[in-house]
Amino acid sequence: MKEMFHKFSARVSSAAGSSYTFSIAMLIVILWAVTGPFFGYSNTWQLVINTGTTVVTFLMVFLVQNTQNRDSKAMQLKLDELIRASKSARDAFVGLEDLNDDELAALDQDFKKLHDAQSASPVMNKLHKKIADEHARRKGGNFASHAAGQAVDSIFGNRKA
Repeated sequence: MKEMFHKFSARVSSAAGSSYTFSIAMLIVILWAVTGPFFGYSNTWQLVINTGTTVVTFLMVFLVQNTQNRDSKAMQLKLDELIRASKSARDAFVGLEDLNDDELAALDQDFKKLHDAQSASPVMNKLHKKIADEHARRKGGNFASHAAGQAVDSIFGNRKA
């Protein structure tokens, strides 16, 4: 039963996110709006769209949540594998998603302190300056002409005509 639900929810989630499904939903809403004058904009006419959208929304919440949970778990497993495969990574981070909010907040603070300490190093200052210079150069409007010039230089071996 569980596997059948997984397959069903994956198919429905995939179909629900398509432009084809959006077009069908939009067509239904347009047809509903066009029929308003024929039904005198009655309470029953309004109830049809309200009930339909409520039922669809209610069911889609569970299907989308199931798909999101599965995708999230798969992503965690992939990240865990990358941590295990990397010699310099800390194995303690495998299963980090199981920590409570207070433990995650404390770890976040530790990383902020580590980041601040590394940001003050001469190497990081040099890197930040290079990044800032590159942003300024790109905003200056010469990025396209500079890139074109570099391409020409690389093709012709930096020869000047």
